[in-house]
Amino acid sequence: MTINGVKAQGGDDFLQQLAVRQVLAMFDLMPDMLFWVKDAEGGIRYANQYFLEYLGLGNLSQAIGCSDYDFSPDHIARQFVVDDQKVMQGEVVTNRLEMNSEPMGDISWFITSKRPLYNDKGQVIGSYGISRHLEKTSIAISSMEVLKVPVDYIRKHYAGPVTLKELAQASHLSVSALERRFKKYLKKTPKQFINEVRLENARRLLVETTLPIATVAIDSGFGDPSYFSRQFYRLFAQRPSDFRKNHCREKLLPGKAGQA
Repeated sequence: MTINGVKAQGGDDFLQQLAVRQVLAMFDLMPDMLFWVKDAEGGIRYANQYFLEYLGLGNLSQAIGCSDYDFSPDHIARQFVVDDQKVMQGEVVTNRLEMNSEPMGDISWFITSKRPLYNDKGQVIGSYGISRHLEKTSIAISSMEVLKVPVDYIRKHYAGPVTLKELAQASHLSVSALERRFKKYLKKTPKQFINEVRLENARRLLVETTLPIATVAIDSGFGDPSYFSRQFYRLFAQRPSDFRKNHCREKLLPGKAGQA
């Protein structure tokens, strides 16, 4: 296995080489970062202490073999699985905005990066990733505090028109300074962030309501349903109608939880 440039020999023990264990143990020193390693089937093979505490688990053995379906709502877990499959096929996820459910049921936003996991023969055997709670990270890191105002503003007003000028004014920044901050800390423009917030909320409406797709588009801040469909497909690799159908179909399947 190869992770972050450190190799371990193959075999039944997924983390048998001490050097790899030592590297993984370093992630316990990062109290604001969720870190995990998954096998090719999407089962968790390692998670850092913060990951376990976030899920309310007492030890790693309680997470081993579990999938995203065991910890997240179905529609959110499904997107995580789709992302993992893309990563194992060669794509990478870097600082992606993701919506997830808190252990108490609240919805929060995270910034996530994922990479494929290779064995010594260069074969993909799984994936690994890190995720940071957007609000907690913004509060914890003083240099990102300036993003808290525009991020909160977008989350409150995404359903209506949000211009860079008004967003900059609310943040007490110039438009150019606002764009630099987003690029530096979120690796995306304010417009990209607004678009992703709208799409994540649209995905929630597709699952939680029976509203027509055109209404979902409008309620999520998209004036043109066709443009909404194109953007939805671009981010989630599915049309809104297919996403809703697949989710409804999966809810009817027995024993779905834990399957990739």
